[in-house]
Amino acid sequence: MRFFRRFKFLFKFRKSFPFFKEFYLSKEVKVTAKLASLILIIGYIIFPFDVIPDYLLVLGLFDDVMVATLILQQMVKMAPDSLRKKYDIESK
Repeated sequence: MRFFRRFKFLFKFRKSFPFFKEFYLSKEVKVTAKLASLILIIGYIIFPFDVIPDYLLVLGLFDDVMVATLILQQMVKMAPDSLRKKYDIESK
């Protein structure tokens, strides 16, 4: 069930760009939450963890997409309720 929520979140991702922008610019979001999400993103870019090697094309990209989605969902969980309600983003 969790897999399907992440997959659904991925399709809504395009509409979430304003949320992520405001996440970093908002004074309501704790600095520690901003730093934690930034460290996760940069860490994954520098040290990409691959369960499935990328040379397997579609399957190789699948684990990258799932890890990126997991990081973005964590950002949504760390955001204050007012920000989630403003952009109608759920965190489960």
